[in-house]
Amino acid sequence: MADISEFESICPYSDEEAVEALHKVANHPAVLAISEYLFPDEKMTYLRDALKQVNSIDEFQEAVMNKAVNWCIDHTIHNFSYDGISYIKGMRGKFVAMSNHRDIILDPAITQAVFFRNGIPLTEICVGDNLIKQSKTVEYLLRSNRMIKVIRGISARELYLSSQVLSKYIRQTITSGKASIWLAQRQGRTKDGIDTTEQGLLKMLDMSGTKSFKENFLELNIIPLSISYEYEPCDIRKAREILISRTQKYVKSHDEDMHSIVMGIRQDKGNVHLNFGLPLTEDEIEIASRCDKNDRYQSIRYAVDKRVIAGYHLWKTNYIAYDLVNHSYKYSDLYKHEDVEAFTAYTEHRLDKVERKLNREDLREIFLRIYANPVVSKERLATGEPLRQE
Repeated sequence: MADISEFESICPYSDEEAVEALHKVANHPAVLAISEYLFPDEKMTYLRDALKQVNSIDEFQEAVMNKAVNWCIDHTIHNFSYDGISYIKGMRGKFVAMSNHRDIILDPAITQAVFFRNGIPLTEICVGDNLIKQSKTVEYLLRSNRMIKVIRGISARELYLSSQVLSKYIRQTITSGKASIWLAQRQGRTKDGIDTTEQGLLKMLDMSGTKSFKENFLELNIIPLSISYEYEPCDIRKAREILISRTQKYVKSHDEDMHSIVMGIRQDKGNVHLNFGLPLTEDEIEIASRCDKNDRYQSIRYAVDKRVIAGYHLWKTNYIAYDLVNHSYKYSDLYKHEDVEAFTAYTEHRLDKVERKLNREDLREIFLRIYANPVVSKERLATGEPLRQE
């Protein structure tokens, strides 16, 4: 059996650790209120009782997490769809699901729900430790939910050492057949609506490789994912952060991430689509391996990005925002006048949620570009332009 002692600080809980942690969570004073909200058809003590009765992580997933995510899908999403699941079913061995990242919790949670529906083993999930730092209760829940801790906010030297451990854990987890892994294509959520992979992420994955560049990436079985929301979770919070960041360093409040999690869960998201893309091919990785140094990672990056963007489903909100920002009618055949009125009203309602001292015109443009940029990315992909203007 592989030695996992060096991964104790970042790996998910074992069944035994999870059961102990969840029993502690069951006694949290907020559990009854959360239970009433997420499981309205059950008795008020349903969540508390379920947490006390689970004997394994799998039981926790089935009795609590899957029901909670399906409640979110049923009550805050108008129509949920997905495609490309055959790529996952056709995978040989475990894989790295490399996804765009729009919502802190929902992106991986919805992906797990699709796996559950299709009888596919659930993945472990890479999550920034900024969430775990919020409280011990949050750490109990996340690490009982197959969460891998990704350490952030440390020195360059510490980051390098931490990345080595994370890279080794991911590779060992995949190649040993222990589990597949969900991993966002970038650190933190996409704030501006442009989905591109961070080169540093690919370098991190390669750090633990002991073979050739080609073999190192082939054995990870990378499959790109793309989730698209008709109404972007936390859209106004993202616009606000971008605007403030233009003139000063943006500093999150202590509980800001938790508020974003709750807002993401409760917000009406309209239609949502999840696309599983074609896994990276041996030919693509071979071509990348022939490039020099950083160009190799850029080649892999582009292979992931083009699948994520190609798989992104554009909604009326995206086309309307594009035309509003560009003062055009380029996509006007894809929506109606009443759709524009509804989205404009939605936009103004969201703008009213933040402090009045922020410049409304700038905030509105940033807000609209969050929705418009996926259209821009599709256009750039079609013409071969850089997907992000560096």
